[in-house]
Amino acid sequence: MIQSVGRASQILKALGTGAPRLGITELSERLGLAKATVYGLLRTLEAEELVEQDPETGKYRLGPALLQLGNSFLDNHELRARSLLWAESLATRANEAVKVGVLYGSNVLVVHHVFRPDNSVQLLEVGASIPWHACAVGKAIVAHAEPGRRDALLGEALVRLTGRTLTSPDAVRKELERVERTGYAVEDQEVSVGEGGIAGPVFDNRGSVAGALGVSGPVERLLPEGPDPSLVALVREAARALSRDLGAGRISPRGGER
Repeated sequence: MIQSVGRASQILKALGTGAPRLGITELSERLGLAKATVYGLLRTLEAEELVEQDPETGKYRLGPALLQLGNSFLDNHELRARSLLWAESLATRANEAVKVGVLYGSNVLVVHHVFRPDNSVQLLEVGASIPWHACAVGKAIVAHAEPGRRDALLGEALVRLTGRTLTSPDAVRKELERVERTGYAVEDQEVSVGEGGIAGPVFDNRGSVAGALGVSGPVERLLPEGPDPSLVALVREAARALSRDLGAGRISPRGGER
């Protein structure tokens, strides 16, 4: 590990979470680095347009070069590229918004988002990071992850986002067993009050879970008396189709590879 690169990465991550602008002293205290070190790294990052300084406050924020890097990441992400058609089709058939996500650390990173096909005001969530245990996409992925990876994630702190978020490792493990058994995951107001989701796992040509896609929307539409069977069928069908597009073999009724 090259220490300076690691420290620069810490600064970028600090600026990307929490307060949108941080000063040298704040970064120094948060990261446990000397002010002179932070200053030197910020100057280098600023020269590369990875951060920029607010002329009024003197504090730093993420720079425009990161947007270019982020767009390049999305443009070259195979799951996102191959999901475009299937996500659009699912949104049209289900008449709901569709999200495609991958596991990134202990969060789900949304790599593609199709709006609900109506005239309602909606916010694009590409790039959003959501705790895996709170969302349907995350549970669909982790339920089919390698046992060691699943255990490691269950061993970390499970943050509460709403009163319905599962935070007990035993309760989450039981939910993952249900997801693995049925082939789909459910989100019932665990990220946002009033919002729900249904997602299915997506597998690659090695039979490993590559991500997940699913529908999201108001719980009264998605989960009127439990998961809407027609939406579950559409989600599982789309997840299977996307898996085949990624080179996966035949998907079993439980949602896994065989």
